[in-house]
Amino acid sequence: MLIVADVHGEFDALEVLAKRGEPLLILGDLINYVDYRTMDGIAADVLGRDFVRQVARFRGTGDYEGSRALWRDRMSGREDEIRLRIGDLVGQQYEETRRALEGSTSYVTYGNVDWPETLRGCLPDGSRFVDGEAVEIEGFRVGFVGGGAPTPLGVPGEVAEEAMEAKLDKLGPVDILCSHLPPAVAALHTDVITGRVEGSSDAIRRYLLIHRPAYHYFGDIHQPQASRWRLGRTRCINVGYFRATRRAVRHS
Repeated sequence: MLIVADVHGEFDALEVLAKRGEPLLILGDLINYVDYRTMDGIAADVLGRDFVRQVARFRGTGDYEGSRALWRDRMSGREDEIRLRIGDLVGQQYEETRRALEGSTSYVTYGNVDWPETLRGCLPDGSRFVDGEAVEIEGFRVGFVGGGAPTPLGVPGEVAEEAMEAKLDKLGPVDILCSHLPPAVAALHTDVITGRVEGSSDAIRRYLLIHRPAYHYFGDIHQPQASRWRLGRTRCINVGYFRATRRAVRHS
């Protein structure tokens, strides 16, 4: 099986993987809302790159209130117009997701920038939206839990720790755990380029120590301090920033 995360709009490369005929596991963040390297993405298309640069500065300092104030100011008097335009572009990117995955056997969960219900509804035949459930793939029991860490922004793809714990409790023991978020291990959720300690899940960390799956695959952190870690019996592996690498991790 092939595993990717953080596609962020790199649909042509995703289609190449999907055509290989192997089961494809996608661990969230399908759409490209903001690429902080290039300032491309939906936000720039709707509100301009100068706006995105200001948002990036607030993000870099962790100033969520400043970011929210900037959004409120820019949207003032244009709320419906801007929401409609963003919704249209999100829908277009999910149509590209459908195209890329057509004919594949794939399992898709969501990340913090995704719109979970829109993603669920866009998938073609042969692709399965998975969240809080375990499925058998190539003889392995694979559990999936989607969602990103909560922030003051409250975007659709965020999941509270209590909800994450409830989803994990539904899984029971698995051979492989797949999530968007890393476990709460500092080296796995520290981004060495931005210098920020990003979101993580202590519920996932506890699950790994209790149920001891052989592997945990995840994404979310684009430039992690460590991409591999052993937590108890479990090998924890960040599968990489697919938009930049265009590479998958193969589990065999």
